[in-house]
Amino acid sequence: MNRRNFFKNGSMVTLGAALANPLESLLLSEDVATAQKNKKAKNIIMLVSDGMSSGTLNMADIYLQQKNGKGSNWLNLYRENIVSRALMDMASASSIVTDSAAASSSWGSGFRVKNGALNIGVNGEEYLPIWQKFKKAGKMAGCVTTVPITHATPAGFCVNSKSRNSQADIAESYLTQNFDVLMGGGQQYFSPNSRTDKKDLYTAFQSKGYQVVKTRAEMFATSNTKPILGVFAEDGLPYSIDCKNIKDLVNTIPTLAEMTQKAIDSMKNHKNGFVLQVEGGKVDWAAHANDIAGLLYDQVAFDEAVKAAIDFAEKDKETLVIITTDHGNANPGLIYGHNVNNHFDSVQHFKHTNEWILNGFTANTSTNQIKERIAFANGFNLTDEEAKTILSYYTNLEKKDDGLYNYKNLPYKIFAEMQKSRTSVGWISMDHSADYTELAMFGPGSEKLKPFIKNTDLHYFMLEAAEVENKF
Repeated sequence: MNRRNFFKNGSMVTLGAALANPLESLLLSEDVATAQKNKKAKNIIMLVSDGMSSGTLNMADIYLQQKNGKGSNWLNLYRENIVSRALMDMASASSIVTDSAAASSSWGSGFRVKNGALNIGVNGEEYLPIWQKFKKAGKMAGCVTTVPITHATPAGFCVNSKSRNSQADIAESYLTQNFDVLMGGGQQYFSPNSRTDKKDLYTAFQSKGYQVVKTRAEMFATSNTKPILGVFAEDGLPYSIDCKNIKDLVNTIPTLAEMTQKAIDSMKNHKNGFVLQVEGGKVDWAAHANDIAGLLYDQVAFDEAVKAAIDFAEKDKETLVIITTDHGNANPGLIYGHNVNNHFDSVQHFKHTNEWILNGFTANTSTNQIKERIAFANGFNLTDEEAKTILSYYTNLEKKDDGLYNYKNLPYKIFAEMQKSRTSVGWISMDHSADYTELAMFGPGSEKLKPFIKNTDLHYFMLEAAEVENKF
């Protein structure tokens, strides 16, 4: 397949021909040449709500309508008809149900790879990741996320690795790539106190001229003239709703929108433009846990990052904004019932995630203490039997609960079932699904988006939109 011919008609084909034979561009009138130049995407911002099922997008929009009288920034782009929209097939080389590594690599490399791999082909081929291509073309490049900056989605744009789990190695590989902004969690992969090889990557990044920051205030204090490494948590960042209601976290953990804005401000004046990936990674983790407060409020936090990107692009006129997800997860949704409106509105008054609630219990917790903590965090009362059921997971060590990031075997699933009768939110699983994903585009090149594409197509779309030849 000639992947340079991704756009089959319109001005981008003319542009592709001109790139293939620069002399042909001399035949174009000055007006036409100027018009084509104006369609170039100098900058690209790609926002990924990791693990966002369509039900998650839907619930966040309803939540915001009920709370504020207007929907989400994402769906308001649809309502105002100012974006191009498509569905995207996200299958990997090994499964119709992808994981985040293969999904990100499909965008990063332009090829489908097996689940778990990062830009490594089915026969061991190493594909040059797209952010490296843009760096070679002279652009600045960055990633911000609410999970470790070494996690699958940002890594899929940046590095090659046989395993997404090699996060300590991925952290070290970032040193050689000279990316301009890297912000998220993952201190355990940078600190000599956590790394098994005892390497101090913080010092190594500083020696290369990076500003290393570990708090929200330090991030805001950085200069826009030097690269930034921001690592704000040991693993993933705390969930948005927990940050909102725990004073110490409000002061130390930046929001995704704040990180996005800082990254834009740091790179926006570069003469050759920039590329930025923004990931709402904890949306996926919350879906794995069937944690409605974690899911909903982190999706809303992602939506604020969408606003930051669109606000910049509307003023800049040279920025292509891409908004999507890499796969579905748990497929949550609102379940019909006479009380569904009031039930779902009750989530507006939640103060904490299920993670925060369930980590507060031990085998020595009383049923009354369980009921009190849940009433404080969620505003409803469990029955004695429900409280005893939750307690049984702490007193009976043989009991296990599902969820990919559930390292402590917390009773997420059973508690989500209890919440369902109070919130009307149901879940079909605790794992990824094979959804065709939502894809929206705003800015130069967005008019060329077709209604249905493969994940790998997006790699070439970005290169074409930015007029960067796929020669590296």
